[in-house]
Amino acid sequence: MPLKKKSKWKEGRAAYAMILPAVLIIAAVALWPLLRSFWISLFDLRLGDPTRNAIHYSYSMNVEQYADRFPGLLRAVKREAGNAGGGALSVLSAVEKKLDEVGGGLEDDRAFQERLTKVNGLLDAFSPVPQELRFIPVDNAKAERLKAELQEIRKELAGLKAAGSLERPDEVIGLTNAVLDTFQAPNFVGLSHYKDLMSGRRLWESLGNTMLFTVFAVALEMLLGLLIALLMNRTFRGRGLVRAAVLIPWATPTAVSAMIWHYLYDGQNGIVAKLLYEAGLISDMGTLLSSGSRVMGSVIMADVWKTAPFVALLLLAGLQNIPASLYEAAWVDGGGRWKQFLHVTVPLLKPAFFVALMFRTLDAFRVFDLIYVLTGGGPANSTESISIYAYKTMFSELDFGKGSALSVIVFVCVLLISMVYVKWLGADVVGRRAS
Repeated sequence: MPLKKKSKWKEGRAAYAMILPAVLIIAAVALWPLLRSFWISLFDLRLGDPTRNAIHYSYSMNVEQYADRFPGLLRAVKREAGNAGGGALSVLSAVEKKLDEVGGGLEDDRAFQERLTKVNGLLDAFSPVPQELRFIPVDNAKAERLKAELQEIRKELAGLKAAGSLERPDEVIGLTNAVLDTFQAPNFVGLSHYKDLMSGRRLWESLGNTMLFTVFAVALEMLLGLLIALLMNRTFRGRGLVRAAVLIPWATPTAVSAMIWHYLYDGQNGIVAKLLYEAGLISDMGTLLSSGSRVMGSVIMADVWKTAPFVALLLLAGLQNIPASLYEAAWVDGGGRWKQFLHVTVPLLKPAFFVALMFRTLDAFRVFDLIYVLTGGGPANSTESISIYAYKTMFSELDFGKGSALSVIVFVCVLLISMVYVKWLGADVVGRRAS
């Protein structure tokens, strides 16, 4: 191998070795949670449902519930058969025989029999059953066959109930349903969560609210941030104090600022609500937080107050990188302030402007804390963003499968927005010259 090529090869290996830790960190911090969320979204995982509070790849049986419920069902059916006559007796005898087949189909398995013996011993001693003893895997084909037999038994018992042939119909049918519930089916649903979300209205309404908030909030923040940056870039007495004062809203925690604005919008004591009411802009002071058509505007106003200084800070850094000699040359050529702004400031501020625009768009699209504290997504979901929707689904409804699907949808939306800025608008986020 020539010396020059060998040197380049070694340099390439060294470069890959240097970036390997960064790649591993990105994979651990970003990719792994995303892949995990996508994997969970393929299952019907609900923490509030004992039969679906974990991922099940195959059928399993709750041995503790079986030991408690199945003997009771057998006793109830035998009691009904002892009190029945005629056609009802023959049906109940057949039901009893089928139940024996169901119990035999399970208890003929040696592993199940051993587990059942241990569980019965603990129950007889009034001791809690450990989690590792509570569930045992069951062959899928056997589980489907036994469930079908139990469903047929339930159907026959329902027929006897309709004919008035049972003394305690609700008891035997309820016990049959309880035994059916001891089977835990696989909760793999594939892409069903995504299909259900796409076909429902709430996802599109939350996306619409998110887009509405993002477009108007970011547009106002970019405009106001540019004006503030141009002001702070000028030389005047007290400029340092003005810069410090402007950054106070951005330095305030979002939850705190949301609580402040909630008080300012209050229908009884809110200063902002009172001023807008006196100015004739609103008909009632309480509409700022109760009227669906005005609440979004209230949220946008609070976000603009909070984050416009951040935009101003980024744009101020871009303005300070523009050489003063360019403005002097434009002035010599007869260009006024407006022409200087259009032909000097705007082109050279474009990279910083697009970086600020991209950061704010991505941040606004993922808005959560401001809306959660200020309105909670209400009234009537009129300010519910997709992040709020995902939070409510996961932590209020405890539906982690659907909530994970919403998290993946948020990621896809953020990825598409990033691609639009980087590819179409020429945003330079890695320090290269803007296209």
